[in-house]
Amino acid sequence: MAAIVYAAFAVYLYQPYFPILNSLQYLLPLNLCLAALGCFVLSRRWVSSFAGSLFAGAIYGFGPFTLGLAKFYPTAGLLAASIPWLFCPAAFIAKTKWRWLSWPVSALPFLAIVIFFQISIYYRLFAVPIQTKLSLGDLAGLIAPLVMAQQNTTLVGFYHVPLTALLIGFAMLLSARRLSIIVILCLGTVLAFFNSFFNISPIMWLTVSILCCSVLIGVGTQALASAGYADRKWVLLAAVVSGTLAIVTLLMATKYFQIFAGLGNSAARLFTESAKMYILGTITAAIIFFLARAKLRVTTLRWILLCSATAVDIFFSARFIIDRVM
Repeated sequence: MAAIVYAAFAVYLYQPYFPILNSLQYLLPLNLCLAALGCFVLSRRWVSSFAGSLFAGAIYGFGPFTLGLAKFYPTAGLLAASIPWLFCPAAFIAKTKWRWLSWPVSALPFLAIVIFFQISIYYRLFAVPIQTKLSLGDLAGLIAPLVMAQQNTTLVGFYHVPLTALLIGFAMLLSARRLSIIVILCLGTVLAFFNSFFNISPIMWLTVSILCCSVLIGVGTQALASAGYADRKWVLLAAVVSGTLAIVTLLMATKYFQIFAGLGNSAARLFTESAKMYILGTITAAIIFFLARAKLRVTTLRWILLCSATAVDIFFSARFIIDRVM
């Protein structure tokens, strides 16, 4: 079922461009499906709900970073698609008596990135420029991915509504003290800021961090759907953070609307759209907070709210990003 949903969404995104794609570029929608499905399978290790895993896969496979790889050689997206599949052995072996193997097996994705670029050099297929690395300016994409897509810069981050789930997921990660996941997440992020070594494009290390955060979004989404009275403070914090981001993006929109001769109108409208999505996320989290405060589970209603808000955000934002990178 997840594969069907991902395939249908990939076709929807790329259908207008099928007539102009060459044979190799048909890898682009395939990469998205493989990446999303790989993250879906990996997230099942920690997420028991189908919807939570479905959105974890969608955030990774159809998120700003993975969609932004379309401006590079199509094999770059294929590398990103392989990363979650390569983490699966380490994730699932940890539940067996061979759990001690999970640490060395966790090195497989990092090794795959190194091997990929060595093969690319040998065949002179430079998928991503080796000078492409993460900068502090790129982090603006964490709160305004649409604006960064408009500027054709490196797309870092996620969509707007899922940030509330990411916050909850991070809190659960730290509370559970999952040291191995924290180390992998930090390592992928730090390496993305470094200069190139072994002729590897530093930005590709970020696939590891994006994958970890996507799984955390799935975990956080499930947590929001089942949050009880004792969890209400975390839900309220998520609503406050989302509301704050809505205010920040509205202020940025006001600033850009005031630029002389309307030169900032395009960015201002995108900030306004981002603010709308943050408001949607704030309302969703606020409703869940009041339900938790009233000690009402109403799990079905929560899932309807979470799925609807997240789906609207992904549907609108992914369409916009694809139209900019193609």
